[in-house]
Amino acid sequence: MPFNETHPTVTRITSSFSSFSSKEQIIAKYIIDNPKKIIHSTISLVADDLGVAEATVFRFCKRIGYKGYQDLKIALASELVQPIKDIHETISEDDDEDVIAEKVFKSNIRTLEETMNIIEKPAFKKAVEAFLQADRVEFYGAGGSAMIAHDAQHKFLRNGMKTFFYSDSHLQIMSASQLTSKDLVVLFSHSGATKDILEIAEVAKEAGAKTIAITNLAKSPLSQLVDIALYTVSAETEHRSEALASRIAQLSIVDALFVNISLKRQDIVKDSLQKMRNAISMKRL
Repeated sequence: MPFNETHPTVTRITSSFSSFSSKEQIIAKYIIDNPKKIIHSTISLVADDLGVAEATVFRFCKRIGYKGYQDLKIALASELVQPIKDIHETISEDDDEDVIAEKVFKSNIRTLEETMNIIEKPAFKKAVEAFLQADRVEFYGAGGSAMIAHDAQHKFLRNGMKTFFYSDSHLQIMSASQLTSKDLVVLFSHSGATKDILEIAEVAKEAGAKTIAITNLAKSPLSQLVDIALYTVSAETEHRSEALASRIAQLSIVDALFVNISLKRQDIVKDSLQKMRNAISMKRL
């Protein structure tokens, strides 16, 4: 299934809900609850319903990436061809082990589907090109995101690229300071507001390196700072934080990048893999 070129509006609003102001949350909830009404209403009617100024509604439309209210209406109309799904799984104490497992799996599947739907094709293509042009690729993450960064470094090492990962934040920022315009940095942060990661991104940019962020779909300091932002969508539930749910989406973006890049470097990848297999075979009895 190809990536969608449009951002599903309700998914976009829901995933960014916690970052909105109280007034923006009122507008957001109205759109989520009344998408069909929005399609048949003017901006004046919506503003009157909510008791806010038309300019406030217009600014909200711009905030979530649309040119204005009319652009939002067009997007909603096209999306309502398919029913809007609830992105939260509901787990109760009465559920048995099998039911809980099924709900977790379905929630993960939804996370992947909705992340796939909001991937911007131009940004993804730019990310692939940045990998192909890089002499050196460094992967950074803090906390749970560090595990994703380490996994990414391990994957790209297999296709013959010079890849690096440091678990210590001091080593990360020291290494970032030594990068050049020929190098690439990939930063993982669900919140997009982790202090260490923001500092590393700034140091890497000052050194001239290209920067990619894999982060949650929301306006965050990291997404505004980097050259290319690739977004994930995940919902927080009573028993699982959205940061935990986002890991499977982050891993899938890494896999999609890896396969694209490997296909464009087939001869190098084959040679690299053969060398690794020969080396690893020495470790076996």
